[in-house]
Amino acid sequence: MADPTLDVFWHDDVLLHDTGSGVFEHDPSPLIEVSELHPENDVRIRNIRSALRNGPIAGRLRWRDGRHAGIDELVHLHDPAYVEEVHEFCLGGGGVLAWSTRVCEGSWPASLAAAGTALEATRAVLDGECTQSYALVRPPGHHAQPATTDGYCLFSNTALAADAAIRSGLERVAIVDWDVHHGNGTQECLYGRADVLAISLHMPHGSWSVAHPQTGSSLEAGLGAGVGHNVNIELGFGSGDGAYVDAMERVVAPIVDAYRRLRAGREPVRSQRPPVPLDGRFPEAGGDQPRPRRPSLRRPAGDDPGGRVRPVVLRPVHARDAGGRAAHRQAARRPDGLSARRRRAGRAGDPGRHRLDAALLADLSLRRRLV
Repeated sequence: MADPTLDVFWHDDVLLHDTGSGVFEHDPSPLIEVSELHPENDVRIRNIRSALRNGPIAGRLRWRDGRHAGIDELVHLHDPAYVEEVHEFCLGGGGVLAWSTRVCEGSWPASLAAAGTALEATRAVLDGECTQSYALVRPPGHHAQPATTDGYCLFSNTALAADAAIRSGLERVAIVDWDVHHGNGTQECLYGRADVLAISLHMPHGSWSVAHPQTGSSLEAGLGAGVGHNVNIELGFGSGDGAYVDAMERVVAPIVDAYRRLRAGREPVRSQRPPVPLDGRFPEAGGDQPRPRRPSLRRPAGDDPGGRVRPVVLRPVHARDAGGRAAHRQAARRPDGLSARRRRAGRAGDPGRHRLDAALLADLSLRRRLV
């Protein structure tokens, strides 16, 4: 039986990153009597830590110390001039590093702790100290590009961890990023590589600034050796459990399966899972149907014993994000994430059913054959 213990890696310095308060992610306004905390604040991670320590799975968790990353580790994927720019800006007192990314003097040790703790969680699994690990960190990282900060992110923690795993001797690493936003920084850091498969599930928000030119569409499939190794899955606004479970089980898992089974000079073993439906329709998580089970990318016991898991916290859906508002409204109406109107539409055969775009699914089905 697999070890049920999860090693959680934590470093107190992640709390030094003070993003201040204002109007959402912007400066305080004279029109607002009480400013609100910046959406990426330490309250959320403190509450996650508290829930883990005091919740029903507390007895299955083993808490371990994280560490700071070294500059030499950051520059494996980030431009040295960019790393130095972030360093100097933080030590100079901080401010608005990018249009939505605020930093303070403490943000520098916090960012080193975030990246280093992700690296330490990865090392522990690779060295056999544990079978699975969880890095609870901030600032987040999946928007940070090699030489650009974006979306509250300074360094690409998950991409750095994947790169470190490859440098340690692994042949391949798969990243599955589910968030309301596209993991454009992870994508950009790894876009030309075949030794890391990067998959992102997100809402179809497109490019949002000059610092975020990536669109998150399925057309962004990689460059050079990396073609077919970047997979973007756009889920419609308000998508509920059914859309996520189907995307995971019928798109993500078959692709990861094929990538996992690759061997030098050999074709991947084809997945035995049901084929992706080309009409784009997916069953709903409402009505008389049972609540969908949580998808799993882990292999059954005895199948691929070398498979190892190391999740890194990115950023939860925020109720004030455009997609987050839709998702939270739906979840508030129905425990299964579907509104009564959408459920009625589904029963009537209306196009309002949860679905992924048919062209996207056809594209992903083809990409499964590429990897």
